[in-house]
Amino acid sequence: MKTDTNPTTYRKRPAGERGQAEHGWLHARFSFSFAEYFDPQHMNFHSLRVMNNDIVEPGGGFPTHPHQNAEIFTYVIEGELEHKDSMGNGSVIKAGDLQYMSAGKGVLHSEFNPSKDNRVELYQVWILPNENGGEPRYAEKPLGDMAVKNGLTLLFSPDGKEGSTAIRQAADIYFGQLDGGNKLEVATHASQPNVWVQVISGQVTVDGHTLGKADGLAIENQAEAIRIAASEDSKMLIFQLANQ
Repeated sequence: MKTDTNPTTYRKRPAGERGQAEHGWLHARFSFSFAEYFDPQHMNFHSLRVMNNDIVEPGGGFPTHPHQNAEIFTYVIEGELEHKDSMGNGSVIKAGDLQYMSAGKGVLHSEFNPSKDNRVELYQVWILPNENGGEPRYAEKPLGDMAVKNGLTLLFSPDGKEGSTAIRQAADIYFGQLDGGNKLEVATHASQPNVWVQVISGQVTVDGHTLGKADGLAIENQAEAIRIAASEDSKMLIFQLANQ
């Protein structure tokens, strides 16, 4: 039962209304203001600052560049992404897997599509940390076939619970997948009353709101479980966020 006096609000971010950039080698869609795309109505959702859906053409990529004070997550939807950074990490992230980089006081990295023939599609997500500075961190998350079927897999959390990777923010990040016709409930917490659902593929209904591929839904002040039903095979990222 709801104990909070503030009502729950829902705000859909349709895929077709996102910002965009076309650079030949890169086809980018922005849920929030980013680079040359600026929309004061879509700056962030609490600590969730960047939700970029990128397609990188064969051989294309982001050359070495710096970041600091950002929690950076990459989920590869299709193809492969080659990562290198100033911490000495270098690897190829495959479709269905993730990587995490906490930029801390500063890090350099590059991301390239190593294929000569195939595109790579990915989500790049930034969350603002709850503290600045600190040593940069890196981790890979080989999700793939290990993801919970018709359920949630906890990927990242503040304390590394349930086999997740610890991050510098009071946020729990889940990967969800449902076969068509299946349902699940997402428990919410008073310390994380804000939820963002980003559909990777398929079609779902979240508390009565229909979302298709690349649609997002912001839910604020949620004190009850969120109910998700899939009308077709679906995958999604779910972010539980503290007030910020």
